[in-house]
Amino acid sequence: MDGEKTLLKEQIADGSGADGQTRAAVVSLLVDEGPLTAGDIAERLGISPAGVRRHLDILEAAGDIETAAPGFGRGGRGRPAKWFQLSPAGRGKLRHAYDDLAGAALRKLRAIGGQDAVDDFARDRIDGIVEEVTPATGEADTVRTLHEIADALTGAGYSADVREAGTGVQICQHHCPVAHVAAEFPELCEAETARFTELLGTHVQRLATIANGDCVCTTHVPLHPPADGKRVPVPRAKEPPERPPAGPPRPPLSTSPAPDPHGKASR
Repeated sequence: MDGEKTLLKEQIADGSGADGQTRAAVVSLLVDEGPLTAGDIAERLGISPAGVRRHLDILEAAGDIETAAPGFGRGGRGRPAKWFQLSPAGRGKLRHAYDDLAGAALRKLRAIGGQDAVDDFARDRIDGIVEEVTPATGEADTVRTLHEIADALTGAGYSADVREAGTGVQICQHHCPVAHVAAEFPELCEAETARFTELLGTHVQRLATIANGDCVCTTHVPLHPPADGKRVPVPRAKEPPERPPAGPPRPPLSTSPAPDPHGKASR
């Protein structure tokens, strides 16, 4: 990952000295943390928002970054903030030098060994990444295993973290070092999802992938409160209030005719 950022600094920084280094730092933040506002970037880099916007304008004009889809981010009063993320072109500058070679090797592997050989390769690859992860033994320690998976992915260059999402959590991978290869060989993504399911002991759902053009690889993991009553550290939907206890039974309705409102006896 560090080597990729060094390459990115050389490719994206169109100026020399501090300006080029600052733009490379901006892109590194967008890789690590996903869409950010100019204010977020200014706070992290310790420079003025106006200075950040100048660098963002240059990067956007070069096609290296883009604004996130409308509606992204937190709502609030006033003018909505503008969120920036790495564009497909900018992400392409993070490619490993061996992407083309890896793609050619997998195509040859499929030609020689068939689909099973590609599936085995994809499975062996993710097994190697998460080999130190301790499988969850129950819902109570699912969150621990999730963080271990994210740490293992980050160590492999995926810049991953765990985020709360309603009654579940999501593993977010902000960078994919094999995105260009995975676009042709989705078996790499499928093997990841299957391994997550095995380690967590619960069904997971892949919502988005960088290989398909999304800005983050997102995997949703549903969580439920364990049987011993301990709550997992994620928000839960509010339960409906309990109904008050039922009162004494009502007497049966009368079947006699209703009285005449004008005082006349019914016949």
